[in-house]
Amino acid sequence: MDPAAKDDKQLETVLVTDVDSDIDLRDKDEALRLVGLEKSVTFSDEQYARVRRRLDFVIPPLCAAVYCTQYLDKTALSYASVMGFPVTGQGYNLVALSFYIGFLIWVFPSMYIAQRLRLAKYLGANIVAWGAVMMLHAIPRSFGSFFALRLLLGMLESCVAPILILIVSMFYKKDEQGSRMAWFYMTNGLAGIVGGFLAYGISFMPDGDFAPFKVIYLMLGALAIATGVAVLLWMPDSPANAGFLTKEERIIAIERIRDGQCGTENKRLKKEQVLEALLDIRTWLIVLATLLTNIPNGGLANFTNIIVKGFGYTTKQTLILSTPGGAIGIISALACGWYSDRAGERMLPIVWSLIPTLAGAAMLVGLNGTSQKGALLFATWIVGTYGSSLAIIYAYNASNTSGHTKKVTVNAMTLAAFCVANIVGTETFLPKDAPGYLPGKISILVLLSAQLGLCFMIRWVNLWFNRKKQRLVEELKRINGWTNDDVRREREKAAFADMTDRQNPFFVYTA
Repeated sequence: MDPAAKDDKQLETVLVTDVDSDIDLRDKDEALRLVGLEKSVTFSDEQYARVRRRLDFVIPPLCAAVYCTQYLDKTALSYASVMGFPVTGQGYNLVALSFYIGFLIWVFPSMYIAQRLRLAKYLGANIVAWGAVMMLHAIPRSFGSFFALRLLLGMLESCVAPILILIVSMFYKKDEQGSRMAWFYMTNGLAGIVGGFLAYGISFMPDGDFAPFKVIYLMLGALAIATGVAVLLWMPDSPANAGFLTKEERIIAIERIRDGQCGTENKRLKKEQVLEALLDIRTWLIVLATLLTNIPNGGLANFTNIIVKGFGYTTKQTLILSTPGGAIGIISALACGWYSDRAGERMLPIVWSLIPTLAGAAMLVGLNGTSQKGALLFATWIVGTYGSSLAIIYAYNASNTSGHTKKVTVNAMTLAAFCVANIVGTETFLPKDAPGYLPGKISILVLLSAQLGLCFMIRWVNLWFNRKKQRLVEELKRINGWTNDDVRREREKAAFADMTDRQNPFFVYTA
């Protein structure tokens, strides 16, 4: 036997058998297959930093590629709407919302299937499949076919955000998660720039039987397939089996996140964790926050180009003028993610991201029907900063939920709320209100104003739970006669026990 392999085998045996013999590892975190319940090896800050750099070289770029591809594919309909798409009026609205219906139907089954399988491989297979569905959009001419394809596209894309949240939470510490979420979420803005220029170039195609919108779908479908193959080849499923890390580096990657108490993964579906997720007030508060911030998204994602064209711009001008909004979205996402990690906050960055959106929405309402094209166009650019709030909601879930089944459930509920919000949002921009869509613009003002108050409520709830947990730990010290070293050991044991954040007295919420 190879000596290195023999050493690895001995290390694994020692670390696994270090824990109590009556512990069923199937009920605990997958990380315990590499490390013990208690920290058995101490690593230097330099070793932790080196592993983090290796993670950053692989995981955020792949996450960014996936999220950029998803956003391009999801919003391709917005570009198609001004490039010869054959379905218009209320039929277009229904085609737009069919994506979210499919998403809503499949997000829970998809996530529980993903829990049982290899996470990244399941993600990659779904990406390849939706790339094929995107390319099929070049074939039909009727409403029914487009509705069915968009429905299937939504089903296949439903696993993306929940899986990316899980991957980031497995590999990164709490004070690193906000910026990593922002790194891939900012590709929404990048996709807006790339998509706008791509659509602009294609719009110069000569008129013929092959409509320009078909080229968009074929190109974006091919890009999705290539991205899916890259994920299948290089995206790790968890720190315990990250192939680009050595055995020691995988252990370091796991130990890096031990203090955060979020764990990595567990393949067993635990009904008690599903129930806790459903009964946790914090779950429903974040679901409500997702609803309030994403009802506007349902309209803006599919109708922004139509709104801009309604200001009096040509199709080619509309496509190119959509790109500055993407740049503003990139800056907003990166700034909110950086501040979120730097300040150890989740709700306050959402508040900051909503302020420009409220200002832009107020301009769109106040200047509705006027000839001030420049001011109206500027308003459509800054109104998109609210999108950064969803990245912070992702980071909030990653930092504030433990117990793998509970994480899967909360992430699925969050994305289900995202779908419901987008379905409702498409119906706030009705054909009868064109070209101004004043009711839709007013709804943005009302909903996001309510979201400001909700952010402060969620922040207060988390801080209240933290104070409650501090009192509980002090009580446990008193009852059990624990020293500070005993508390440290108990905290280490709890990290990979696959306990939920409510069960784990050492779990600290990020406000």
